[in-house]
Amino acid sequence: MEIWNNPSCSKCAAARTALDEAGIGYAVRPYLDRPPSAAELTEVLRRLDARPWDVCRTQEPAAAALGMADWPRDEAAEPRWIEAMVAAPELIQRPLLLLDDGGAVVGRTAGALAEAVRRSGATPGADAQPGPDPTA
Repeated sequence: MEIWNNPSCSKCAAARTALDEAGIGYAVRPYLDRPPSAAELTEVLRRLDARPWDVCRTQEPAAAALGMADWPRDEAAEPRWIEAMVAAPELIQRPLLLLDDGGAVVGRTAGALAEAVRRSGATPGADAQPGPDPTA
């Protein structure tokens, strides 16, 4: 697994902690220092089944300076969004978790992190006893 990480981001820290606690190995990509290429970001979007504006931090000053809130959100506009995010990687939502199964997750919520852990094949709490059957 690879995590696109901003070291000053609390959500990134929470994702690293969740992965560490689950015993999942991962590589850290400091994407602010090593921005993705347009091709890499396009591939991540494919893995997320997302459009660029779905993972763009439009409240960032760089987005405001570009007027991105008013940009079209259609297929023809996708390259423009991608190029802006590559040029200003702080616009990319974080943390992005690139899973070994070929998928990806935006790891901002406990549910998303649990999904990443599940898909990694880890079984945190494997010795825990199952709870009552809610359908019984």
